[in-house]
Amino acid sequence: MAFVITQSCCSDAACVSVCPVNCIHPTPEERGFGTSEILHIDPVACIDCGACADACPVNAIFPIENLAPRDRVFAEVNADYYAANPDITSGWTDVVYPDIPRLPDGLRVAVVGTGPSGGYALRTLLNRTRARITVFDALPTPGGLVRAGVAPDHPSTKDVMATFDRLYRDRAVTMATNVRIGGDVAAGEVTPAELAEHFDAVFYAVGAAHPKALGIPGEELPGSTSATELVAWYNAVPGADGPPLAAGGSGRAVIVGTGNVALDVARILVSPPEQLARTDIADRALALLAEQNLHEVVVLGRRGPDSAAYSAAEYRALSVIDGVQVVVHDAADGPIPDLSGPADPARRRIVFLFHSAPVRAEGAGRVENVTVATAGREHHVAADLLVRSIGYRSSPIAGLPFDHDRGTFPNDEGRMLDDAGAVLQGVYVLGWAGRGAVGGIGANKLHAVATVEKFLEDAAAGSLDRTAATADEFEALLRTRQRAVVGYRGIAAIDRSERERGREQGRPRVKFTELSDMLAAAGRRRR
Repeated sequence: MAFVITQSCCSDAACVSVCPVNCIHPTPEERGFGTSEILHIDPVACIDCGACADACPVNAIFPIENLAPRDRVFAEVNADYYAANPDITSGWTDVVYPDIPRLPDGLRVAVVGTGPSGGYALRTLLNRTRARITVFDALPTPGGLVRAGVAPDHPSTKDVMATFDRLYRDRAVTMATNVRIGGDVAAGEVTPAELAEHFDAVFYAVGAAHPKALGIPGEELPGSTSATELVAWYNAVPGADGPPLAAGGSGRAVIVGTGNVALDVARILVSPPEQLARTDIADRALALLAEQNLHEVVVLGRRGPDSAAYSAAEYRALSVIDGVQVVVHDAADGPIPDLSGPADPARRRIVFLFHSAPVRAEGAGRVENVTVATAGREHHVAADLLVRSIGYRSSPIAGLPFDHDRGTFPNDEGRMLDDAGAVLQGVYVLGWAGRGAVGGIGANKLHAVATVEKFLEDAAAGSLDRTAATADEFEALLRTRQRAVVGYRGIAAIDRSERERGREQGRPRVKFTELSDMLAAAGRRRR
């Protein structure tokens, strides 16, 4: 029997490289890689060897006969991919080994950011060089969007952090979390110029977490928020404020956008609180969602279902949420459902309203209803919450060039460019920060590896400006800026403490939501 890839796939593509018959697609060289939410196993070509399951970092691959009930739909998803792409074929392929250039000794490298891009850059650096590497993150806990962006009910996807954790323990790696990179020296930040002075190369893997605005009247009302802010809130990011939901409202939320993040938010908002209580969702979110008890989410798509940005796998997974109905209205000239009154508390459902866009949000001091134009016809949707999920941009870092139009750091194949378009030697940008907020973990891995390859070319060519500073000198600088730097031992201590808190409640972990609590668990005290 064939193996099947399920929804928790992170598109890492580790499975692709170990498959002896090349039956997992799209590969990193093929169209669709990076935009496809999951990879797919050819059920006809699969020889049932299990190498892919052993290599998968997120436990997403199973024999078809062992699929859990909620994952059985993915046998069809995997097979449908090959039916829709008859030109994709499987078979034995030759192994291609990379050229290994000779590098100078004693390289010192900094990686800013611990999300997937930073993690895969770190792994490639460790595999291909003997560099000493310092890894920075603004929060005490590493993981980036793996910790702060993956939905609480997708725990397997977070298993990729186990891969990165092994890298953090490498003797060539120094972890320095709870350290901000920027221009505010008085606030303890380390500047990009100081990193360039103390390291031979610096990789910026800082993501794209700044949400785009809708630009409609009433968007500033309480109860209007972004998916970025909402996800950070329910994933326990310190300082992330929750939406001001009030009990006794309409019991409905409106989400603008049809990407995978929008569907994640919809699923979390409408899931029964008792189901969420078995996940690592933040206690603050669990308490508020249980009190508010939203029963209905309306997802607005500007065009039809064929233009929706969510993946087929993400959409199909909605059908297996216990007790939740999925309703789709996609006829541009069809009847518009009446959503002007409160949601029915006797049912839970997600309503897709296509050919629709928000016009304005209204309410007495907070969002109470959203005016929506469906195929040009305006109607009112009673709602307690308006969530925009229409795209993301990177945030500028003082001291680095920034393309404000694109919301990225200007670069040429990962090499950062200055304002005049010239290459900044030894400065690189990875993932969403360099190419925009498109694609998932697999696409970010591919970009990270390709960018490290450019660094290897530069190092071998002798084009890096080597630092004259010592590691001790940088450590002294860091101590003057931030006394509560968290190293690997502190990171591990936070992890143990959160898992222990979770065991007491029968949950995978209970995350800290306050920075002071994180630092206390790490054995550090904030200055």
